[in-house]
Amino acid sequence: MTEPVSFAVHSLPEPAMADVPTDPRRKLNGRLKMLLVLAMCVAPVVASYFTYFVIKPQGRTNYSDLISPSRDLPADLPLTKLSGEGVPALDLRGQWLIVVVSDAACDADCEKSLYLQRQLRETLGREKARVDKIWFVTDAATPRAEVLQAISVGTPATVLRVPREALAKWFAPAAGQTLSAHIYLVDPMGQWMMRAPINPDPAKLKRDVEKLLRASASWDLPGR
Repeated sequence: MTEPVSFAVHSLPEPAMADVPTDPRRKLNGRLKMLLVLAMCVAPVVASYFTYFVIKPQGRTNYSDLISPSRDLPADLPLTKLSGEGVPALDLRGQWLIVVVSDAACDADCEKSLYLQRQLRETLGREKARVDKIWFVTDAATPRAEVLQAISVGTPATVLRVPREALAKWFAPAAGQTLSAHIYLVDPMGQWMMRAPINPDPAKLKRDVEKLLRASASWDLPGR
């Protein structure tokens, strides 16, 4: 006779009685991971407080009007020397330009702008080699000899004749002002990108120019 199959039931060990060894390295890694997660959560808060209370950032504003988007130098801008010799517009590229615009008569405001143009460049120290002075004459008359003499002191300003209508395709004054009312800043790529206010404060305008020179120091070299 076949005997029935019997099942023996053995009691399982109590959990509390199980002797499971603990790996110290695993325990240390777990704590490090927990601290890392905590640090990642806290870091942005610490950084924001450090920035606010230690660095104390301030809003940065330009004194002059920033032209956005900047305007490309027209390749067909009709430029001539006072002698009548033509000058390719693209020859203006390669330097920062401080530009004054007026007719040949050059009234008191024009003379003031030309003087500021010269002083501004001279106060830039070693950086002045990266900057040229341009006077755009917008009519067919001959500038006064005393004005030409004044702008030839030190490094002479370049005097070029250009019709006002053609220049207005590149530069533009503030609303209600004339083209001659401002000093204009052009970068070495021929981009008109800044316009000084009417009767600008020399110190504030200089700071604007210095900012531009610092910002372009990595790619702009002195000389054309």
